Amino acid sequence: MSQPLLTLDFLDNAPAPAANQLPADVRVTEATNTGRQRRLYIESYGCQMNYSDSEIVSSILYDEGFDTTTELAEADLVLLNTCSIREKAEITVRQRLQQINAHKRKRPGLLVGVLGCMAERLKSKFLEEEQIVDLVVGPDAYRDLPRLIKEVDNGQRAVNVLLSREETYADITPVRLNSNGITAFISIMRGCDNMCSFCVVPFTRGRERSRDAHSIVQEAQDLFNKGFKEVTLLGQNVDSYKWQSEDGSEFVNFAGLLERVALVSPELRVRFSTSHPKDITDEVLYTMAKYDNVCNYIHLPAQSGDSRVLKLMNRTYDREWYLDRVAAIRRILGEDCGISTDMITGFCSETEEEHQQTLSLMELVKYDMAYMFYYSERPGTLAARKLQDDIALDVKKRRLTEVIDLQQKHSLIRSQQAVGKVHRVLVEGVSKRSEEHLSGRNDQNKVVIFPRQHFKKGDYVNVLVHECTSTTLLGNAVA
Repeated sequence: MSQPLLTLDFLDNAPAPAANQLPADVRVTEATNTGRQRRLYIESYGCQMNYSDSEIVSSILYDEGFDTTTELAEADLVLLNTCSIREKAEITVRQRLQQINAHKRKRPGLLVGVLGCMAERLKSKFLEEEQIVDLVVGPDAYRDLPRLIKEVDNGQRAVNVLLSREETYADITPVRLNSNGITAFISIMRGCDNMCSFCVVPFTRGRERSRDAHSIVQEAQDLFNKGFKEVTLLGQNVDSYKWQSEDGSEFVNFAGLLERVALVSPELRVRFSTSHPKDITDEVLYTMAKYDNVCNYIHLPAQSGDSRVLKLMNRTYDREWYLDRVAAIRRILGEDCGISTDMITGFCSETEEEHQQTLSLMELVKYDMAYMFYYSERPGTLAARKLQDDIALDVKKRRLTEVIDLQQKHSLIRSQQAVGKVHRVLVEGVSKRSEEHLSGRNDQNKVVIFPRQHFKKGDYVNVLVHECTSTTLLGNAVA
């Protein structure tokens, strides 16, 4: 699964948002006003892949006469791009749909649709049992949106959740939503073949298929030409990227793609997410080491530190394999390379000793950052069909608290190791707390704050860090 946007993800424990308040990780379309007849409003939930997909949807509907708006009250079409990765995510979307439908009762002509993973998983409930939406569109059917909207305009409910073995949207130029004009996502592949027992992604997004390498490089070049300074290559499992030309003359794996994008310009930073431990090869690591503009940061989800639990999760590696990959990262890229992870507590039959194995793995690796959850059984997954969700909720939460507490300690340790060093920072904008300070990220994906002076968004600035918190570095620009 691709990387979420929260540093410490407490969504499974968070209260539902008020009617006028969205969760912190939900993105809303920014406004465009080019005189088109109708207005589109999209809320995007979950992972970076969903945010990228919303940009594709906006592009498709722009060509069909839709501008975008940030205001629900102005919209003719409301789309929720949804996530099914945890139960709380689905509950949040259902509550939001109830709020939107209360608004719709005052505006009968308003169209409401659900996109993404929930659309594929709960299509019949949405259209037949609950009847709370007008259209339901799965991740591989966005090209069909114009036809589906016409069906709804004619008084019908519409659905297309067919999964594809070919669709990559390679020819569609995304409309960059909520863009800072400096950083952008590029989707390089879709779907997942890994079949982790806890995960719904293979069932909601289908099998892996990779985009034409030339289209990816061209998108990166176009972004750079427009002033963007950083791209993040996205996929459920980017390391398994494989593309071959129709005539068989070209074959590109992920290391080859990474090199091609890095060669667009030394001034274009390149990041990627997410890596699967079974596929993070030395070839990829040496490619990262070869190019200074490929950032030294890897999201490497462990999920558990115990080999038996990893086998139950069908992760296809054990504790020793994972630690070997971490050792390779440290050997080839150095101790400063940032590493983040995902951790799940309370998976089926996890013992207290196995939970301690997760904590000990964290002590060995000392991650810069982590996305942490307690196990939430998802209908239709291998775990739901074959394993018993037998860990009490209070035990899951207590173990999650222990993981979070340890990670906060490690995040501070890793930040402290950056103090006293000069970091090359790409300025992304003004600091949220002070107009007199700028904010950007260093090579290891850490947020760096420093006095504004004469610098501006898009500049690369060398910053000497003099203090830190667990999540932020503070410093001053140096020559």
